[in-house]
Amino acid sequence: MGVVVENRVWEPSPWIYLFMFLGCFFSITLCSRHSKSLCPFDRSSSSFLRFHRKFLFLFSLASLMEGLWSIFGEFELLHYGLTKRQIVSSLCIGYGVSLFFGPLLGMLSDLIGHKKVCLVFCILHLVVGLWKKIVLRPGPGVWLTTVCLSLAMSIFTFSFEGWVVVENDKEGHRQDALSDTFWLMTLVESAALIGSQVLANWLVGNNLENGISSTSTATIILAIIGIICLSREWKEAPQTASSKDYSVSYALIFSDKRMWLLGLAHASLQFSVAVFWILWAPTLVADGREVNLGLIYPCLMGARMLGSTIFPWLLSVPLPVRMEDCLVYAFIIVGFALSTVAYDYQEVGFLVALFCLFHMAVGLITPSLARLRTMHVPNELRGGMIGLSLTPANAAVLFFLLKRGGYQNIENSTMMAFAVLGLFLAAGCMQLLKQWGKQPYQNWHKL
Repeated sequence: MGVVVENRVWEPSPWIYLFMFLGCFFSITLCSRHSKSLCPFDRSSSSFLRFHRKFLFLFSLASLMEGLWSIFGEFELLHYGLTKRQIVSSLCIGYGVSLFFGPLLGMLSDLIGHKKVCLVFCILHLVVGLWKKIVLRPGPGVWLTTVCLSLAMSIFTFSFEGWVVVENDKEGHRQDALSDTFWLMTLVESAALIGSQVLANWLVGNNLENGISSTSTATIILAIIGIICLSREWKEAPQTASSKDYSVSYALIFSDKRMWLLGLAHASLQFSVAVFWILWAPTLVADGREVNLGLIYPCLMGARMLGSTIFPWLLSVPLPVRMEDCLVYAFIIVGFALSTVAYDYQEVGFLVALFCLFHMAVGLITPSLARLRTMHVPNELRGGMIGLSLTPANAAVLFFLLKRGGYQNIENSTMMAFAVLGLFLAAGCMQLLKQWGKQPYQNWHKL
C-alpha cells in the first residue's frame, strides 16, 4: 500500500486576520460606548490625552526595537553561519545576564527614576545597531549583542510600566485611566510587533546582505528618535528615598504574602511565554509538514490584541466575581490548552488554534496582573518587585536550555509540561490572593 506525502504548505485562512481586526475594533468601540469612564478616547481631560499619547508613542517605538531583534535575530545568526548550539549558547548567556542583573536594574530604576532607565534602554539598542553595522560576522560581537539586548529586555519588562504608574500618580489622574493604559500597552505592543515583522520583511526583500544591514539602520534610527523624545519630554520628579530607606521598605514589603503571590504568578506567566516562543516553531513542524511561520505569527499577535480588549469589559461590566477569579479561570483554561500541546498533538490547524487561545489569555492576563500590582505594590518599589519576580522565570528557562540544548537529556514535551504546571501554579496563587486580599491592607506608601 503506497503512502502519499502531502507537500502543500499549511497557511492560515485570510479570514482569520479579518476576524482578529474586526473583533478588536468592535470590542473597543462597544466598550467605549458602554462605559465612558473606561473609554480610552475620553476627551474630558486634555492632560490625560497628552500624557497617554506621548507615552504610548514612546512605548510603540520601544516595542518596534524589541520586535526587530526577536523576530529577525535567529534568522540573522543562521545567515552568518552560527550553529544551533551556538545560538542556544547565546540564549543561555542572555537569560544568565537577565537572571543576575535584572533585579538590580529594577531596583536601580526605582532609585534613579524609570525615565532614566528607559533612556538606557534606547542607548542599549543604539549600541547594538551601531555594533552590528561595524562587526558583520560571528564572533565576540554576538555575545556583546546578546548581553545588551538581554539587559534591554529586562528594562522593557518593568521600567515602562513603572514610569507610567509614577507619572499617572504624580499628575493626579484617576486609577481607571491607569487601567486603560495597561491594556492599551498590551494592544500597542502586539501591533508594534506585527509592524516590526512587516518592516523587517520589507527591508530584507530579496537581498539578504543589504537587508540585514538595513534592519540595523532601522534600529539606530528608532533608538535615536526614542532618545530625543525621552530627553525632551516629561521632567521626572526627583527620587527622594535613599538606598537605605529603600532597603528598609523592601524588608517590610516582602513580609506581605500577597507580594510573593503576585511575583510568583508573574514569574509563572513569563516562564510559560518564554517556553512557548522557544518551542512553538519546532512543535508546528514536528510532523514534517511545511508551515509558513511568518503568516502564523500575526495570528498569534492578533489574538493577543483581542485578549487585551477583553480587559476593559471586566472593569466596565458588573460581574459577580473579582479580578482574581477571572485570572484563576484564565490560567486554568490556558493551562489545559498547553497541556494538549505537551502531548504532541500533530494537527497543525488545531495547534494554531490552541496557540491563539494561549495568546488571547496572555493579552488578558498581562494588564490584569499590572492592575493587581497597582493595588498591592507601592509605586516606589514597583520596578524592583517586577525585576525580582522575573528571577525564578529566568532561572528555570536557563536550566531547561542547558538541559535541552547542552545535554540533550530532556524532551520538548517535558519543557511544555513544566510550563503547564507553572500556569496551574499561577492559578493557585490567584486563588490565595483572593482569600488574603479580603484582609485589611496596610498602605505601604506611608513607609
